[in-house]
Amino acid sequence: MYTLLSGLYKYVFQKDEYCVLILGLDNAGKTTFLEQSKTRFNKDYRGMSLSKITTTVGLNIGTVDVGKARLMFWDLGGQEELQSLWDKYYAECHGVIYVIDSTDEERLSESKQAFEKMVASEALDGVPILVLANKQDVEPCLSIPDIKTAFSDCISKIGRRDCLTQACSALTGNGVREGIEWMVKCVVRNVRRPPRHRDIT
Repeated sequence: MYTLLSGLYKYVFQKDEYCVLILGLDNAGKTTFLEQSKTRFNKDYRGMSLSKITTTVGLNIGTVDVGKARLMFWDLGGQEELQSLWDKYYAECHGVIYVIDSTDEERLSESKQAFEKMVASEALDGVPILVLANKQDVEPCLSIPDIKTAFSDCISKIGRRDCLTQACSALTGNGVREGIEWMVKCVVRNVRRPPRHRDIT
């Protein structure tokens, strides 16, 4: 009887936990995206004022529940000196959200170099990548075709994995829900990186 009740309890209350890195250059909008994600998926979360978000030095953590999946986000600082720490998190992650500031054409090549270095890591083999062209609410900005063209020589390095480039405005929230829902589908079906199981109490 205990085994039956225990199994029922786990079925009802256990969530599969997936760790998702949020990467990109500083000032790309990673923390704003994280805050919007928490606000949109956690009904009781009030969130911080988006105007008070500053450059991340180190790490921000957030959690979002979507169905039976729990996404634990690790928002890592994007300054050049902090990018060397990104690979310390690769082995534990189930997905990557790479945020690009689509209004900053001057730093696009720098963003592409950081992306190339990240995607070439063997520790991320098979891990789904969502590339967010952020700040689409600001004119002028680079379009999705512009960004795909700029990153076109990275395609061969992406390999066999789910990868999507999507327009987004972390400030207004446009594209946030769609991006998270896409990531959930990808991490759940990726058998190469099984989830961690956590009881939700």
